[in-house]
Amino acid sequence: MLFALICKDKPGSLQLRLDTRPAHVAFLEGLIGEGRLAFAGPLLDADGKPNGTLAVIEAPDMAAAQALSAADPYAEAGLFESVEIRPWNWIFNKPAAS
Repeated sequence: MLFALICKDKPGSLQLRLDTRPAHVAFLEGLIGEGRLAFAGPLLDADGKPNGTLAVIEAPDMAAAQALSAADPYAEAGLFESVEIRPWNWIFNKPAAS
């Protein structure tokens, strides 16, 4: 099942995001290798600077999605002010199965 992770950074936390980014990228690359990441990228503020994250992950249930979200180095570093996890159904423009 797919889950959308909609994460909002704490105000004034850009440096924490930048400092933690290498570990976050390694974490996402691991999820790609496991076939558990559909896509991900930063949400941007009005100036084009990252201030959140949107990711879609594959997990068997909500509890597993929550555990995966909590294991993200950004979450572990305390970057996020809020994290919303929603079941999601990819209908349009979905890549063909390989």
